[in-house]
Amino acid sequence: MKTIVNTNNAPAPIGPYSQAVIAGNLVFISGQVAISPTTGELVLDDIKTETKQVMENIKSILTEAGIDFSNIVKTSIFLKDMQNFAQVNEVYGGYFTDQFPARETIQVSGLPKNVNVEITVTAIKP
Repeated sequence: MKTIVNTNNAPAPIGPYSQAVIAGNLVFISGQVAISPTTGELVLDDIKTETKQVMENIKSILTEAGIDFSNIVKTSIFLKDMQNFAQVNEVYGGYFTDQFPARETIQVSGLPKNVNVEITVTAIKP
């Protein structure tokens, strides 16, 4: 059994996928990019602003699923340029207080809509 999670407080999917799926006690959040849910426009001012929008989109989906950042067990960060790692890490780290999730950061040659960062999340729902 699975439950689809959808909120207007995060951008609508840009393809045939759900914002998140709950399966058992696991919550799988699809890769989020810096699209503003209010305007539908990309937020690409700089890498920190872009990352903050990605994390805010994740936060909205977590909230809709009834959980928060403390429930995340694994993240995957995809970067177009590993030179942005420190700045992305700084913004990303501000959303966690302790018991950080497992994580991987991968440089890729391209991302949807030519963004610079995309983040996926797996969480546990108590």
